[in-house]
Amino acid sequence: MQTSSARAAAGTRPAPPATIVFFGGGGDLTKRLLMPALYNLAGSHLLDPRTRFIGVDHVPQSTEQWRASLAATMRSFTRDASGEFHVRKLDPKAWSWVAQRLTYLAADFDDPASYGRIGALLDSTGAGGNVVFYLAVAARFFGPVVDRLGAAGLLRETKGCFRRVVIEKPFGSDLASAQALNQRILKVLAESQVYRADHFLGKETVQNILALRFGNGIYEPIWNRRYVDYVQITAAETIGVEDRGAFYEPTGALRDMVPNHLFQLLTMVAMEPPTTFDAEAVRNEKAKLVSAIAPVALRNVVRGQYRAGRVAGTKVVGYRREPNVARTSRTETYVALKLAIENWRWAGVPFYLRTGKRLGARRTEVAVQFKAAPHRLFRETETAAVMPNMIRLQCDPEHAIQTCFNAKIPGPAMELAPVATTFRYADYFTERPSVGYETLLYDCLRGDPLLFQRADAIEESWAAVQPVLTGWHQSRAAPEPYAAGTPGPVAADRLLARAGHSWLPLAPTPSGRQSA
Repeated sequence: MQTSSARAAAGTRPAPPATIVFFGGGGDLTKRLLMPALYNLAGSHLLDPRTRFIGVDHVPQSTEQWRASLAATMRSFTRDASGEFHVRKLDPKAWSWVAQRLTYLAADFDDPASYGRIGALLDSTGAGGNVVFYLAVAARFFGPVVDRLGAAGLLRETKGCFRRVVIEKPFGSDLASAQALNQRILKVLAESQVYRADHFLGKETVQNILALRFGNGIYEPIWNRRYVDYVQITAAETIGVEDRGAFYEPTGALRDMVPNHLFQLLTMVAMEPPTTFDAEAVRNEKAKLVSAIAPVALRNVVRGQYRAGRVAGTKVVGYRREPNVARTSRTETYVALKLAIENWRWAGVPFYLRTGKRLGARRTEVAVQFKAAPHRLFRETETAAVMPNMIRLQCDPEHAIQTCFNAKIPGPAMELAPVATTFRYADYFTERPSVGYETLLYDCLRGDPLLFQRADAIEESWAAVQPVLTGWHQSRAAPEPYAAGTPGPVAADRLLARAGHSWLPLAPTPSGRQSA
């Protein structure tokens, strides 16, 4: 366990030497996110010179070919300003540092002999016996790869040397599969060796939610059901499914985003203050919070599927016309839900979550709406002008915190108007290009699981949404269609309107319609 003083020193010294083995070394995750993260860590001098990287995949190629392919992908980022990772030019010194430490091994994940070859290669790296196995592969390989690593003796820790496994989401596809996967991997690994990754938690703005709440005396006293009316959490995307249809068809928006990304934002916003920032103290509070979420009722969920439309002025096809998608698909590309947290802090406060693809704007944010001030004092003022206060924690695309309140309009009458103050990270801090994986890789190497999920929290998250998954399976109802480039299905607006609430607008759409 990392002490609070150890965390304070993090980021100022290199992580311990280790070999990182990337299963799925030729895949999209490794190319587009993990390599840029290593490049950034190398440029920040946070990796030990003895660190080595091994890519394992079924595609036959040499180490030189793998390096060339990764270098080409890295160079492409300099030409795509809209990408998650964009730099004007590559630092040749930082990329060379990573590239010269890359080794590729063509191997079949299902062949036990492959793991003997991995072991032999590890013996030759000279990274001190420390190894991180990063499973950047399809979820169906998680259990088999861990089983075979264990059978080959590659997960056995010796004195002074660690062996860790990073598992990407989705961690299961429902409660039963998540429980089964946890049971399977914990037969081979100790919980302390398992790092369940959700790269949302690696983003600075997400981590800053804890700093905002617990590092400022003005917020925590009002962060509860006495003052908060409701909370909205939004993760809206303008992109479609595109070439991920084979993955997305059996997955859908709820499985892809809600029990992981959105619930991670939820825990940051709603958890109780931990006694320290030690990993287990924080993860204990997160687990308590998730266990307090009442099972979501089917009547409190809306799902939609995008049809053809326009996004940023460009025509796009509907979901059912995307590659590897069934023409009669019932998979949701949008989901909105209302949930309740049954504890002393939040009882009676509705939490509204929404996420979707091909929406009118790209935005990830948390909005905390406070209860309205009594209006009697301002009875001569138009009541609609007395707006409730709100704090908006904006994570993407702009990194900012906005506070909305009422102020007097200059003049002889007592007339109010809503105004806002905004703190933008770029105005105060130098933000380095980041994909969110830098912190996760660095913390895994250091043995700090603070930003990784624990088995109990994973299972409680699936338990909260299991009634919805079961209900959808039994009803076989089709998602409500919505045009690409709009805020989503109309039923999502009605979900909030039942309680007199409304979604924050995403952006004006070609039709002029906005979420109310």
